Amino acid sequence: MVLRIERDRLRFKEIVKGKIKRNFKEFISQGEMIGRQDGKIVSIPVPQIDLPRFKHGKNQGGGVGQGEGEVGEGTDAGQPGDGHGHAGEAPGQHLLEVEVTLEELAQILGEELELPNIEPKGEKQIEDSRDRYTGIRTTGPDSLRHSKRTYKRALKRQIAAGTYDPRDPRIIPIKDDMRYRSRRESSAPRANALIIYLMDVSGSMGDEQKEIVRIESFWIDTWLRKQYKEIEIRYIVHDAAAREVDRHTFYHLRESGGTKISSAYQLLAKMLREEYAPDEWNIYPFHFSDGDNWGSGDTELCLKLMEEELIPISNQFSYGQVESPYGSGQFLKDLKSHFKDDERVVTSNIPDKDGIYGSIKDFLGKGN
Repeated sequence: MVLRIERDRLRFKEIVKGKIKRNFKEFISQGEMIGRQDGKIVSIPVPQIDLPRFKHGKNQGGGVGQGEGEVGEGTDAGQPGDGHGHAGEAPGQHLLEVEVTLEELAQILGEELELPNIEPKGEKQIEDSRDRYTGIRTTGPDSLRHSKRTYKRALKRQIAAGTYDPRDPRIIPIKDDMRYRSRRESSAPRANALIIYLMDVSGSMGDEQKEIVRIESFWIDTWLRKQYKEIEIRYIVHDAAAREVDRHTFYHLRESGGTKISSAYQLLAKMLREEYAPDEWNIYPFHFSDGDNWGSGDTELCLKLMEEELIPISNQFSYGQVESPYGSGQFLKDLKSHFKDDERVVTSNIPDKDGIYGSIKDFLGKGN
């Protein structure tokens, strides 16, 4: 019975995964799904899954269940009701919330967008020390006793002493036969990733543009967490000046004023210089803006900062331009023109929520 229940549960899970895959473009643009995240679990409302229900056979004899009437007596058809409105003929749509792990979501994301696994750049790994029971010793607690080694030692001793009888193969270990697992410290490479989100919060970036950034960054986080054991995330906002903020502030800040992108790039360069050694971290800056900037002089400064300080130590520098009714979009054109042959710079135009799907593939599709 338990095996059958588990088999049914796994089959239902596969049905749910198939439903998510078929509607993945719709799911990927749903911001409300992020609000259902609880740790490493996300609740997803999945439509059009038939719910289990009882199916009754035809009642040939008629009759009533209780109340007035005799056994076998048919029921009265009744009178039309006086309720308001008209009866509909279409069935209602059932929404079933199912829980999916972030690991499963990342797997679906990778399959649907055909994303390659990321190869950590160069030597950007640090050594992770851990204890493993890889050695053997002659003393220790019973909980660490190595049974196979103990009985093997006892068998050798009994054969050498001539006390082993193959017709009555009893092996009785003594104290000198006892072997125990011992703990040894070992080092293994552990890849770390640093994600820095930078966002323009000037007056031309409205709530809709910020929602697009919030949704896209959720999926970027999900994929990179699958690729790296340790992820650290930092947030920078800017208008004419830049500052670091926490996650909540990043997605809910309301600002106005002009835009000076170089202020964010200068703060990012300072952060990386002072806190993150490039030989220990895989660095991923993601900058989102509507493309407006304060004059060509500031754009030239941005290009210089990227070329001399940011790109050389980053696995990939990503710029997403979120279209706005008030943004010129010029910065995207400048980046494409200046870095057209540099694969470390990836740009993406995001016209609306439907553009998130393609933008994620732009950013993650090269496996950098």
